[in-house]
Amino acid sequence: MAEKTTSAESSQTLPRQRHTGVPLKRTKSDDTDFDDYFQKVGINQLLLTVLGFVVGLALSFRSSTAYERYNEGRKYWAQLAFVSQHLARLIWVHAEERHTKDPVVGKKDLLGKISCLNMIVAFAMALKHKLRFEPYAHYEDLQHIVGHLDTYAKAADQPTPPRKQNIFKTAGQFLGLPFAESNPRKLLKKSNVPLGNLPLEILTHLSAYMKSIYDNETLKVSVYQTQSLAALQTMNDVLSGTDRILSTPLPIAYTIAISQITWVYILLLPFQLFKSLGWVTIPASVFAAYIILGIALIGREIENPFGSDVNDLPLDAFCGQIRADIDLIMSKPAPTVDEFLMNDANEMLYPLSNLGGRALAEQSVEEIREKLAQKPRVHYKHTESEEGEMVRNSDNV
Repeated sequence: MAEKTTSAESSQTLPRQRHTGVPLKRTKSDDTDFDDYFQKVGINQLLLTVLGFVVGLALSFRSSTAYERYNEGRKYWAQLAFVSQHLARLIWVHAEERHTKDPVVGKKDLLGKISCLNMIVAFAMALKHKLRFEPYAHYEDLQHIVGHLDTYAKAADQPTPPRKQNIFKTAGQFLGLPFAESNPRKLLKKSNVPLGNLPLEILTHLSAYMKSIYDNETLKVSVYQTQSLAALQTMNDVLSGTDRILSTPLPIAYTIAISQITWVYILLLPFQLFKSLGWVTIPASVFAAYIILGIALIGREIENPFGSDVNDLPLDAFCGQIRADIDLIMSKPAPTVDEFLMNDANEMLYPLSNLGGRALAEQSVEEIREKLAQKPRVHYKHTESEEGEMVRNSDNV
């Protein structure tokens, strides 16, 4: 009975609460409890320091190896541009054209030199397509300069044109999603006949041309023969070096480990920052994740420097420059010494004298040497009147 009385009295003393339909307001104590909950979930910042060092080391390794491949690929293409210019100049100037012996033979020599220089351009073009997994010879910048060569790529059937991509795959490639990327080796896998190695086959034809000019003695100086063979060897070295870069990516174990470590760090980052930053943790974590993932994606983007993306090496521009340089060499006949040596515009003793090569040839050796002895004085500071007087006196000697 006492217990019933007590419960009854308590029911009389406590006012009855009515449900008015109005939501209860959050009190300060509720926010405090919410913050306390996250304070308990938070992780000590020591993990941020230790794991951050590991992530920085991993991203540094990924970026440095990727840029090393990028820089090495650029060096190989610079080497190819140099050796192309050197070999083209060597053939165009030092390989003789036997016009005086027989006009027909001389014309054949000229056409042979033009074909040789075109094959040098074709090697650069074929190397570009090979590095982009385009093994055929029907491309617009290539078919007109290799169509006469007996190659496996010429004998192979042309590939079927690619189908139009759907919008989801296009969007995935724009966002850089790995699963949206096409397999670059699909043309190699779909071929039913051998596609060969077009740059190497072009080098074989270049070697055959070199042998022919050695045999007919149009390039008979042994030093020139050695330099031309060394140039072909350098081109072969560029071919094997760029292929090594292309076929030796970062091992998959490193790629997976770096990706996992990076994502673990990003996911744990908010819990480590909350105790210090509070609600600022949200934008801070987003900004930090943007920086970290950006550095990781840069390493992945430049790992293969031979593609057609905006961050890859401009292989089209490199090939175009090689073509322009060789066309420039072929645009005029090989210069002769008399054409530029005895030219009136060849002011050999300027600023001491304005006499041209033809006028200086009429003077004696002693007079020329006397002018040369006076030339060092011109480099000292003089007034304009003194310099003019010195030039007039020298011309009158």
